[in-house]
Amino acid sequence: MQKTAGGLDENLAAALAYGLGWITGAAFLLVEPTNKFVRFHALQSLLTFGGLSVAWIVVMATIPFLGWLIGLVVIPWVSVGLWLFLMYKAYRGERYKLPWVGDIADQREH
Repeated sequence: MQKTAGGLDENLAAALAYGLGWITGAAFLLVEPTNKFVRFHALQSLLTFGGLSVAWIVVMATIPFLGWLIGLVVIPWVSVGLWLFLMYKAYRGERYKLPWVGDIADQREH
């Protein structure tokens, strides 16, 4: 197991990149200059949870009743499920790629 620039085990750092969604994803991209495994998970976190945040704002602002239902029920549950799943996969040392955003993260950090 490799260490990161901050001295963490790379699997722990990759899992923590999902900790606060796109915020920690962006933070780990800034502080981890070389570890490709951590940078992949940080970028995937940034893209995934940043995209879900934008989707939440758009849905809540544009679709009257159904938008509120989706924004208050569906998107949060999807986010929590993805958050737990991706943290688990990263901690286990897996480079799990989500469709679309995982491919983008993989191309940028490979």
